[in-house]
Amino acid sequence: MRTVIVTLFALLLASCAVTRHIEEGEQLYTGIEKIEILGAKEYARDAAGAEALEEIKAALACPPNGSIAGSSTLRGFPVGLWWYNALHNSKSKVGRWFFETFGDSPVLISQVNPELRAQVAGNILEQFGYFNGEVTEEVVTDKKNPKKAKISYRVTLNEPCRYGTIEYRGYTGEAATLIKESRRSRLIKEGQQFSAQALSNERERINTLLRNNGYYYHRPTFTRILADTTRTPLHADLHIEPQKGLAAALGRQYIIGDINIAILKSDSYTSRGARDTLKHRNISYIYDSPKLPVRPGAILRNISIRSGEKYSQEEQQNSLDRLSRMNIFGSTAFNFVPRSESDTLDLNITARLDKPYDFTFELNVTSKSNSQIGPGSEISLSKKNIFRGGELLKLSLRGSYEWQTDDKVKGSNSLINSWETGADLSLTAPRIYAPFIPRSYLRAKGSTAVRLYADRMNRSGFFRIVHVGGEFTYHIDHKSTTKHTVSPFRLTFDMLRHTTEKFDAIVAENRALQNSFRDQFIPAMQYTFTYDNVNTGHRNKSRVEVSLTSAGNITSLVLCAFGKKWSEKNKKLFQNPYAQFAKLTAELRQLYRIDRNNYIATRLMTGILHSYGNAEYAPYSEQFYIGGANSLRAFTVRSVGPGSFRPATDTRYSYLDETGTLKLEANVEYRFKVVGKLHGALFVDAGNIWLTKNEESRPGGKITLKDFPRQIALNTGAGIRYDLDILVIRLDFGMGLHAPYKTSRRGYFNLSPLGDGFAWHFAIGYPF
Repeated sequence: MRTVIVTLFALLLASCAVTRHIEEGEQLYTGIEKIEILGAKEYARDAAGAEALEEIKAALACPPNGSIAGSSTLRGFPVGLWWYNALHNSKSKVGRWFFETFGDSPVLISQVNPELRAQVAGNILEQFGYFNGEVTEEVVTDKKNPKKAKISYRVTLNEPCRYGTIEYRGYTGEAATLIKESRRSRLIKEGQQFSAQALSNERERINTLLRNNGYYYHRPTFTRILADTTRTPLHADLHIEPQKGLAAALGRQYIIGDINIAILKSDSYTSRGARDTLKHRNISYIYDSPKLPVRPGAILRNISIRSGEKYSQEEQQNSLDRLSRMNIFGSTAFNFVPRSESDTLDLNITARLDKPYDFTFELNVTSKSNSQIGPGSEISLSKKNIFRGGELLKLSLRGSYEWQTDDKVKGSNSLINSWETGADLSLTAPRIYAPFIPRSYLRAKGSTAVRLYADRMNRSGFFRIVHVGGEFTYHIDHKSTTKHTVSPFRLTFDMLRHTTEKFDAIVAENRALQNSFRDQFIPAMQYTFTYDNVNTGHRNKSRVEVSLTSAGNITSLVLCAFGKKWSEKNKKLFQNPYAQFAKLTAELRQLYRIDRNNYIATRLMTGILHSYGNAEYAPYSEQFYIGGANSLRAFTVRSVGPGSFRPATDTRYSYLDETGTLKLEANVEYRFKVVGKLHGALFVDAGNIWLTKNEESRPGGKITLKDFPRQIALNTGAGIRYDLDILVIRLDFGMGLHAPYKTSRRGYFNLSPLGDGFAWHFAIGYPF
């Protein structure tokens, strides 16, 4: 205890002398005083100029000790530097631990090296065509303390150089034809601002164009770009041509010859010990098993390279990706071997089989969007390549027990416990199976999955419900960033097996709930579009997901063909009513990177659900709700909405009413590094759910333009996260600012942030 007190006292003293450990001749860097940019309005008016300025500012940026949000100019309390100074010479274990954990060594002017940064920024100017530009630096010493200093930069742009005439020359034969016919896709054009990166990209474009048309040995360095700046001031005339003196083989088009595929066991060394060879459709299969482990047709469908066709870099990559996606090979390698004095390439593929079985057993703590948390386990057994076509058969058994992690804003202090068990049996094939669709349309990257599932859920004090169903789904990867998921058939049967007297009393007073919880079939079709650039290397990450679900329409059409009326209610499927609705949801996520330790994450999501035809109300499981650990974090799940509605009786069961058919939610979160693997967050959440139809049992629930602004729930809060690499442990503290219903407080801010508007959430992973 004494050591801790001494340490804290030393920390206090150190805050008064942040430069006492700065050596003679050195200065503590306290940030950038200013970056003065001359000529920005005249010479940085287009996208190239804006990009140049952004890169220059990034090159000059350097956060000082105590930087706010990674800023080079905004500086708060340098707490880490205080720890460093206070415990710099500490010899106690506690002191050294605090020093190593929280200490932040001083950032010195010599380490920032402003001269080098100015030189780098000057090089960036040249790369964007500002050949007459200039970057200068000045160290501004603190008048009160000469051991402190800031840096001031001046960037002079001047008029940039632009492209003059652009001539492609020296190409012969088909290469000349390809380059001429692809002129619309050129990345540089006359009059554009000079950019070294654009020239590099044009080299890559030419290389890809030629390699996709048989020029196997071509490389980007085989193209040279000559610039003449003497004819017209501030204009560069470009000559783009192949390098001189290339060997004839390097500029020759190649044709694919023999294709040999060695399918080996995982422990095989080479194909020399293979037992047999099979030839199918001009492809030779070499294998070391009693029989060929994979059907030849399955391999053929996933290899788009064909004998007699020109070599294509694109088809090589597509074939490699498709074979990897079959999920039966641990490794796959392509080797092109040229025949002597010939324009033919033989292709040798070596594919090593992965282990045929996968068994996993997981014990975990599950945190869900409905604010339920608890231990869970899952056992999975998978058999790969079960029908010798890359199919995956998987059986999963799971179970979990959950309890609420927080209290409702409305004052209830209860634990709503539950348990859940379930089983899944799925079969996934690495191809698109679709009858009556031309085969050419089925060559897209994708898979077909058939799934059967059963879940049994118990909500303590409420009900026990069983979900049994099956679905048929296509997963199509259109590009590396876009995916399509199509479920033309999905049938679920909801069975309410056990209810309590209190639950029965609740639904008896609410016709909508009563119809939502009835035994019913949900015959649905679903389409989901996903765009995700997380793995593309972009500085800012984006994810867009739009989903459309249609239920009961095909069933109603079939029954109409047998004499039932479309408008007739309570038509039955297998002696039970079925749901009929349309549901549209959309979600946009953006992650903005300030620097490697600071991010701003945003999410906007909306959804609408309309029930019609055979059912007046949509199933309870399909309706929207809001609140919880991944939503409005000052509110418990289903404790807000619809609209300004609030149950008359504030009991632990009232949350069953709080679902809706329209949802709007927005979240903004600033994420920053605290120390080591500990991170922090500041957030604002807003949103609500509404009804699209008026219900007497839930007054104020229907959306109206007049009441819409005041029906948006609002909260703020802070959180901490600990990154364990494999998962993130999260603790969030939400503070309510505005509730859409009436409270004991008047005005817009009708919640006490640390009273009735406070909630905490312990969860696994980021909220979005």
